[in-house]
Amino acid sequence: MSDKPGNQTPDTPEVSETELREMKVDELRQEARDENISGASGMRKEELVKEVANARSEGAGNNDGGADADALGAGPEGGKIRHGDASSSSLKYSQEVTSTEDEPEREGRSLATTHHEVIRQWADERGGVPATVEGTEHGDHLGVLRIDFGGEDSNLRRVSWEEWFKTFDGRRLNFIYQEQRTDGTQSNFFRLENPEREDA
Repeated sequence: MSDKPGNQTPDTPEVSETELREMKVDELRQEARDENISGASGMRKEELVKEVANARSEGAGNNDGGADADALGAGPEGGKIRHGDASSSSLKYSQEVTSTEDEPEREGRSLATTHHEVIRQWADERGGVPATVEGTEHGDHLGVLRIDFGGEDSNLRRVSWEEWFKTFDGRRLNFIYQEQRTDGTQSNFFRLENPEREDA
């Protein structure tokens, strides 16, 4: 019965790379985001094909009911803003975002969150990856946190989201950002704030 070559079973965990290669790069990047593959925006087509195929193969056997939609999760505060004596006025007037489903009330709205998946998706959509400023480390702890949008800042060192969020939560930071400017164009503005200290 199983003499046929290749993968004949419709519900097999194996994934056809040929099928993926027929997709456009933008579609592959979206697939990669859906599979929670970090750094997808900087990958070439062949890298995207391999990463998506691998992620699908690994995930096909675990029927969690699609629980990977929020793989990084909300973080320890459930996405809620952290408050303290040094909270800025910009934090006070920001719209709190506690889910990937939350939308800005209007264009140009200042937003604030601690939700890991919200932050990762925001960065991914802009081609950003987690980074730290070289020379600001404290022992084996990351130094100043940044998001690298691929500019010419040679002081940035890319790190994993796990490292970045470990430091982000350890310092009890808030992520203040914009989705769009007031004219409706995409905004890369973000700021990290420690509500218990004046400098993050």
